[in-house]
Amino acid sequence: MFTSDMSTETRHKLVEELIAQCESILAEQPGNRCCIYAKDYVLSDEFKALSNDECITFYNCIKTGIDNHDSGLGCYAMTPDDYSKFGGFFDKVIRDYHGDKTGEKKHETDWDTGDKDYDVKKLGLEELSMRVRVGRNLVGYNLPGAMDKEERIKFEMGMLKSFEKLKEKYGGEIYSLTPDFGTEGANPNLISEEKYQELVDAHVMFKDMAADPYLNSAGISNDWPFGRGCWQSDDKMRIIWFGEEDQLRIMCMKKGSNLLEVFSKLNEMLQTVESIEGIEFAKDSSYGYVTSCPSNLGTGMRASVHIKIPNLTSDGSDKKAKEICKPFGLSVRGTGGEHTPIGADGTVDISPSARLFIKESSIVEKLYEGIEKLMEVENSTDGAANKKSIFQKIFGKK
Repeated sequence: MFTSDMSTETRHKLVEELIAQCESILAEQPGNRCCIYAKDYVLSDEFKALSNDECITFYNCIKTGIDNHDSGLGCYAMTPDDYSKFGGFFDKVIRDYHGDKTGEKKHETDWDTGDKDYDVKKLGLEELSMRVRVGRNLVGYNLPGAMDKEERIKFEMGMLKSFEKLKEKYGGEIYSLTPDFGTEGANPNLISEEKYQELVDAHVMFKDMAADPYLNSAGISNDWPFGRGCWQSDDKMRIIWFGEEDQLRIMCMKKGSNLLEVFSKLNEMLQTVESIEGIEFAKDSSYGYVTSCPSNLGTGMRASVHIKIPNLTSDGSDKKAKEICKPFGLSVRGTGGEHTPIGADGTVDISPSARLFIKESSIVEKLYEGIEKLMEVENSTDGAANKKSIFQKIFGKK
């Protein structure tokens, strides 16, 4: 839309067109935060002071919300500095989405769970599939939406030394989708299409990003599959994706009953990663760890379990489960991730929704408490009346 050599007159005209486009989208989709705040931001003194090139970057940040009208957020940062450079826009979007009505909260990182015990066996449950992951991006690189093929390859090659350090401690293998390293030659970690599908089916590797229209509009899926892949430890518990929505998605997964097991192992692995020379995670003084999507700022954490709730999914969908879980602060997904179906036995993926202005230790606490409340509703067998009484007990409402 915007160009480097546009005149002042052309810029004013394009701003007017963008405002009209936002208003048209909002008439159809009033919850599109990108359009809610962009139409005012482009009239602000901050925006007027931007160079033409900075206007291009800002438009790239909001392009996914303009292209995809049903977006709830509709924006991605292109560089770690965008959250401050376009602060008049992003701060409003972020505090709206994360529920900060004060406009003054700052993120605080804290992994200390003290002497808490989060073993789901106390709730009458057996072992669950547990996963905790964080999104991280490194200082010195563009975020994935602004990377070109050369930078994606450079990032992957730069991470190889770090993966070798991790292999010294955890063993493991690097699985890469990058066809070749260009002028640097062949890729020694390239895997076959069959191996890739095997890893996707095992939830070890992420799916083809080029099929996602939101990531396409943001530029995040560009140059697929260059710069994409993962490392997995020998024990299969520790995984690091590279080249997805964030430069790195660092995770631990395991079948067990104690939520703190995967939580603590992830924290320990993160400390190992951060100790490697050349690794510096991008952070913001207000929003914590920087991620491409504002929804993941702060902890960048998603702590989830697969849990069987056949009563609440008796219609074959997760609709009732989502209605139940929302007041508990829980998100519900299919067993294969967002926009995937639930398990045939009523298994769903649940996780706390909060990422920002919440401590890491509080996320695992909310997951445990959410499981407890969810199972109270699931195990109520007397129909709607009993479920209503459970809600009254949980929320203290009449």
